[in-house]
Amino acid sequence: MSCGCKTSGDSSHSCGTKSANGCGSVDTCGNSYKLSVFDWLSNVNNPSKSQTDFVEVRFKNDRKFFYKNVHQLPLHIGSVVTVESSPGHDIGVVSLTGELVKIQMKKKHVSEDNPLKIYRLSNQKDIEVWHESRSKEEAVKIQARKISYALNLDMKITDVEFQGDGAKVTFYYTSDSRVDFRQLIKEYASAFRTKIDMKQIGFRQEAAKVGGIGSCGRELCCSTWLTDFRSVNTNAARYQQLSINPQKLAGQCGKLKCCLNYELDSYLDALSDFPSSSTTIDTVNGKAFCIKIDVFKKRMWFAYVDRSMAWYDLDVQDVKKLISQNKKGEKAPPLEELRNQHDIPVKSVDLIQENNMDRFEKKNRNSGKNQNRKKPNGPKNNPNQKTEQKATGTPQRKNTPEKKPQNAKPQAQPQNAKPQNQQNQQPKKFKKKPQPKRDDNA
Repeated sequence: MSCGCKTSGDSSHSCGTKSANGCGSVDTCGNSYKLSVFDWLSNVNNPSKSQTDFVEVRFKNDRKFFYKNVHQLPLHIGSVVTVESSPGHDIGVVSLTGELVKIQMKKKHVSEDNPLKIYRLSNQKDIEVWHESRSKEEAVKIQARKISYALNLDMKITDVEFQGDGAKVTFYYTSDSRVDFRQLIKEYASAFRTKIDMKQIGFRQEAAKVGGIGSCGRELCCSTWLTDFRSVNTNAARYQQLSINPQKLAGQCGKLKCCLNYELDSYLDALSDFPSSSTTIDTVNGKAFCIKIDVFKKRMWFAYVDRSMAWYDLDVQDVKKLISQNKKGEKAPPLEELRNQHDIPVKSVDLIQENNMDRFEKKNRNSGKNQNRKKPNGPKNNPNQKTEQKATGTPQRKNTPEKKPQNAKPQAQPQNAKPQNQQNQQPKKFKKKPQPKRDDNA
């Protein structure tokens, strides 16, 4: 039996996460967010005849535990089982079977002595009671917050979890200080009529339960795959040459981001070849101190004590040589000389034209061609012709008649030919105005 999406036994299917619009029963599905496990030994035959009787069962709120299959039930990933609890029984989903269970038990230091048992595969009545209890969790959480607020307790109810048979309710809360629960538990017991269990969680566990989108644009690591929350301090940001800005380094939980630890080991390996950032160099022009370190380019920036505005970048190997000279009692040469030796101008080539602002515009490919063609429009139709001629510097031609040489003979014209001025001149046509009508009645 499964959550209803008919894919709880398929390892290639994922119903999505809490914040995604995936499976409607994401908390009870066999492939829901980080509680799902990929069994990479499922297609491998067990070399030993004896198989382990332990299975891993998961519940709500990232809670998992190991139970013994005393009745040798045919269990697989996604099976809904009824297990032993105190008091009563609980209902969970099998998340792992086979030889990988032994590895997980050894990793989490779980003993095989006095294990909890699996009673049976859950029947229809068990599942109905389970879903009915789960449907009341949201209303109980709102009511529990109102009661704690009325008692003026410095705490926040984050989530509520009902046991499978509804005999116990677990309240997950966050608080910065110690909370007195004596009056609160009495109020909860009279309001909900069940056994009350209070469990404190951290702010990172709260962010994992709520979910959200990080500054990187992806879903939070703690709500998808991260299970162990290691401590993160500001030294991780200093090693990576990041500015200590709480607004940028803090996550949605209000603590430092867990991703600051992801690349910390790589930075520490790279910084092992660097001198200390508090290194000072005694040069001819005075003492110089380190201002900045570039881990990737393996360069260090130094500045004089008297002139701290001028920075000089040096290679790490050159810095080590200068330090060795100072240890021998010798003063290092000026930083200007060392900088000029290694300053080789590198021309950047923009192959994909990222810096070109008009790379998406269509350029006129025929520009520069056929410029000597006569334009059809005359000077009267083109008012900008005079300004163009002035800008280019070409002299303007006046409409003056050309002088003919004195010895030139007039060209012979045919007899019937008319002069050129008479050919171009045509008689003008005038429209006759209509005469006004006469009004005899006037």
